[in-house]
Amino acid sequence: MEALIPVINKLQDVFNTVGADVIQLPQIAVVGTQSSGKSSVLESLVGRDLLPRGTGIVTRRPLILQLVHVDPEDHRKTADENDPNIWKNGHLHKGLEVEEWGKFLHTKNKVYTEFDEIRQEIENETERVSGNNKGISDEPIHLKIFSPHVVNLTLVDLPGITKVPVGDQPKDIEIQIRDLILKYISNPNCIILAVTAANTDMATSEALKVAREVDPDGRRTLAVVTKLDLMDAGTDAMDVLMGRVIPVKLGLIGVVNRSQLDINNKKSVADSIRDEYAFLQKKYPSLANRNGTKYLARTLNRLLMHHIRDCLPELKTRINVLAAQYQSLLSSYGEPVDDKSATLLQLITKFAAEYCNTIEGTAKYIETAELCGGARICYIFHETFGRTLESVDPLGGLTTIDVLTAIRNATGPRPALFVPEVSFELLVKRQIKRLEEPSLRCVELVHEEMQRIIQHCSNYSTQELLRFPKLHDAIVEVVTSLLRKRLPITNDMVHNLVAIELAYINTKHPDFADACGLMNNNIDEQRRNRMRELPAAVPRDKSLKGHSGQAPPSSEPPAPTEQEGAKGEPETGMGNWRGMLKRGDEAPTEDKSRPQAPLPASPQKGHAINLLDVPVPVTRKLSAREQRDCEVIERLIKSYFLIVRKNIQDSVPKAVMHFLVNHVKDSLQSELVGQLYKSGLLDDLLTESEDMAQRRSEASDMLKALQKASQVIAEIREIHLW
Repeated sequence: MEALIPVINKLQDVFNTVGADVIQLPQIAVVGTQSSGKSSVLESLVGRDLLPRGTGIVTRRPLILQLVHVDPEDHRKTADENDPNIWKNGHLHKGLEVEEWGKFLHTKNKVYTEFDEIRQEIENETERVSGNNKGISDEPIHLKIFSPHVVNLTLVDLPGITKVPVGDQPKDIEIQIRDLILKYISNPNCIILAVTAANTDMATSEALKVAREVDPDGRRTLAVVTKLDLMDAGTDAMDVLMGRVIPVKLGLIGVVNRSQLDINNKKSVADSIRDEYAFLQKKYPSLANRNGTKYLARTLNRLLMHHIRDCLPELKTRINVLAAQYQSLLSSYGEPVDDKSATLLQLITKFAAEYCNTIEGTAKYIETAELCGGARICYIFHETFGRTLESVDPLGGLTTIDVLTAIRNATGPRPALFVPEVSFELLVKRQIKRLEEPSLRCVELVHEEMQRIIQHCSNYSTQELLRFPKLHDAIVEVVTSLLRKRLPITNDMVHNLVAIELAYINTKHPDFADACGLMNNNIDEQRRNRMRELPAAVPRDKSLKGHSGQAPPSSEPPAPTEQEGAKGEPETGMGNWRGMLKRGDEAPTEDKSRPQAPLPASPQKGHAINLLDVPVPVTRKLSAREQRDCEVIERLIKSYFLIVRKNIQDSVPKAVMHFLVNHVKDSLQSELVGQLYKSGLLDDLLTESEDMAQRRSEASDMLKALQKASQVIAEIREIHLW
């Protein structure tokens, strides 16, 4: 059991060197109000005057005090272990033939044999950090005392709890000190030594109140009652020491401190302990063997050993876990660069491989939050681009009047017997042209994704690049430049794909021929149906008359429309002008709606009427012939447009893959090597970021400390702890 406390002290030293708070080591923290006797209790445990004393706030920084028990004969060995430089020619250096000495962490290997020097160093170090006018700091002072008169303990002396700021203390000094105390006693591996003066009421003890906040069950709180000799005449602390006032699980121990007068008169701690024993025997004879400084030291030693025993397994696990984490962190920082040429080539090759793997979907780091790389490119091709093309209406932007106008314009001055083929080509090209914009947008989206892959590789796959920001920027610049170079080439190809479709309208396309044949069959079928439905009693002339705009008899309303649909005569907008002349006075409305009709009748009077000023109505009822012609053209456009859309939907992704994605994949490494693998750029590109070397050094130190701590714990594996 006695071997446990030195183990913890070794661990404390190990982690103090790297300034780490990652491991919460078992220790004893002394908590109490200002001037309640905390430092006096510590001095009694050490047996020497070593702490600054006085009225007001004296302890202004946490003091971590390690007491190391040494045998009087063994001081030579201990001194040798702690400071190899103090030996000369096998003999102990003059001035160290003493049985007690101290060492500070901040003064490295300097050995203090005079305790007055230790006290002065504590004061100097406190003023160096906290100033000389009552200010406080949470930066601890580490002091180790070697003596044959102490038991192995690790104690933390904390600033006293205060309420009112004095001197240079800030207004929130109470909160600052409270936070500082909580920082230490919140550690579940810390035993709380709650110091309360006997001449105050225990119920008002700030120390016990703070201790109860972090240790409500009292499992790690030990109460110390100081100043037993200063109680009012006629009162005693019997009830308090018996635990009748406030019970504390680990117990209450009463001690008698030296007064300020005793300190001024240089009364030794040994004399003080003798006087304390005499006082307890006289005043509290039944409790004398369970109170006093010596009993307190033994109790603390026992508590700390048991506490360490309970904490050790968890401590070992924690150290191993942290060691693995820091090992991983150090690996991510990489080793310092020796062969710059090989390192540069390796990084370039690795980046190029990761870039290609991300596109192929074989990268080590698979993104789970969103699609990236090749998967996103696939999504762009088949979801984004595919849906966009499918949402393009084959007849979008085309009204029936537009189709009719195109048919008329394609016939020139002659009335058409058949639907002109030129009008179909003209209109279908206009519709095909609409496929170009979504195709170019598809190229743009793929280009953006190729850009995003660069960042993905930097963040997840090639962490070494983050060590060298200039190399990272150079690689990003080269890849971006390569992508930028390929973008216009790919756009031209996609533009050409649409231009190829526009260059030749293949009406002999197998799919289109099938669609036309099916359409003609449907039209013939409809025509035959209409002929069958026409009543036999209606003569052909009468059916023609019905077309001229005169209201048909009420007994046969459907006849005119069906008849003119059945008739195969040319009755387009340039229609049957002779019929119109013959019935001119019967159909003024029809003449008005068809301004082209008078044109052949009286060409010599064209100068009298500006035909361009006659408004053509935007909407009007189409004749059956016009309606049928429009339907034919619309069906043909739709059929041919679907064929082209299918071609574009298939060929654009192929073009993008060939001209952009595959080309970049194939030429990326050679481009990077060609642009960056130059002797003149080596030193500049492989310059580490400023903080990387520092972080590597810190991680390396911490890893060494953890490994050393693991060895220290492993040394006591064979000791029987229970």
